[in-house]
Amino acid sequence: MRMRKLTIGDVISAVGGEAIGCADALDIRIEQITLDSRTAGPGSLFVAIVGSRSDGHDYVRGCFETGAVCCLVEREIPAPGGPCILVSSTLQAIRDLAAFYRGLFDDIPFIGITGSVGKTTTKQMISSVLAQKFNVHHTEGNLNNEIGVPITIFGLREGHEAAVIEMGISDFGEMDRLSRMVRPDIAVITVIGHAHLENLGSREGVLRAKSEIFNHMPLEGTAILCGDDDLLAKLQVAQRKFRYGLDSSNAVRAENISSLGIRGTALDIVADSVRFPAEIPAFGSHMVYAALAAASVGLALGLLPNEIAAGIAGFKNVGNRADIRNTGFLTYIDDCYNANPDSMGAALHSLSELPGRRVAVLGDMGELGAESGALHREVGRFAAALGIDCLLSAGKLAEQIYQGFKEQSAAQEAWYFPDREELALTLPQLLRRGDAVLVKASRFMQFEKLIPVVQGLK
Repeated sequence: MRMRKLTIGDVISAVGGEAIGCADALDIRIEQITLDSRTAGPGSLFVAIVGSRSDGHDYVRGCFETGAVCCLVEREIPAPGGPCILVSSTLQAIRDLAAFYRGLFDDIPFIGITGSVGKTTTKQMISSVLAQKFNVHHTEGNLNNEIGVPITIFGLREGHEAAVIEMGISDFGEMDRLSRMVRPDIAVITVIGHAHLENLGSREGVLRAKSEIFNHMPLEGTAILCGDDDLLAKLQVAQRKFRYGLDSSNAVRAENISSLGIRGTALDIVADSVRFPAEIPAFGSHMVYAALAAASVGLALGLLPNEIAAGIAGFKNVGNRADIRNTGFLTYIDDCYNANPDSMGAALHSLSELPGRRVAVLGDMGELGAESGALHREVGRFAAALGIDCLLSAGKLAEQIYQGFKEQSAAQEAWYFPDREELALTLPQLLRRGDAVLVKASRFMQFEKLIPVVQGLK
């Protein structure tokens, strides 16, 4: 599929740049927008970004040699080999261009997703549901920030009928800039948790930052909020509002929830007079919330109950997020992608539902600010209160998880290691046949390197 019509002249207008060598090229159509010189092929617009490791301006000439029709630059390139558009900031330019290109798709619904926990899982679930009726374009991987969102928008093509875009932030003002690009018709907020407190200060600060998603949203749009979250339950917005969750007060709710073990969860989804069964083919009680969010979006866009149920049944999770496997020796949950106190709590709750000796392998959580120690300690207390049989913690901050665990229950087994490497050396001696094992930490801890150790036990 082709991009919707976008010319070099359109780009100049959108970014307010200075045209260099573009006089005879204004009507040339852009077929691809890329920030990676390695993918700059015929018909592409290459955007030169100055990064921490490399400067895109060094690759401008090479991009013209491989077929680029124009380059967006912050400084003039001597004899570049083709037309360039000069701007003061290419980072600002891609945001302006993304907002312009998104405007070419005003005829399709845009769904923006944010929250402290579960953004990617919810994005995948919504995409799976909407794919039953629409040709869906959605965020790939973790392209959810001020560079990733423009890349996602530039991936829209003529045949797409809906866009599902994940929107992640760590500071005030970022969501406003993302919202200006996405202009969501439907905004989904999963939960307001203890994430990025270093910048946002408190859950109330997180709510304020996340609520910037409504800044550039049409008044006729729809807000879909987790009503079981105390802050979201009270949030007032100008747009129409749906709340989802387990509480009976929510417009879309789950009833008759039953665990299918590692195969997933069965439930009834209820919305006013509509009731229908669904099965989630992924482990973890938190998956129910993703299914309810997806059902809410589906109902808002006119999908039938059987279409929504089929989409939920077709859900597939992505990399290092609650991926559960049975090796024949033990069962493990690979949830290494990232962590904050809320996602830790959800993962520990899921672990507690598994049979066998429950072992939590936990590491540091980042960006928690002044309350970091207390929040790590609370995770340890929560794990012990849930009845987790054994805690293995590693990392400077994770010592507080260990301390909290021991404070809550001195009888349960607990081990602390100063770093991941020492934990990896001892792990084979600490795990037993039949164990259920959760592996989780913030991304910088690289706990995914422990997974081969767990997989290799016999």
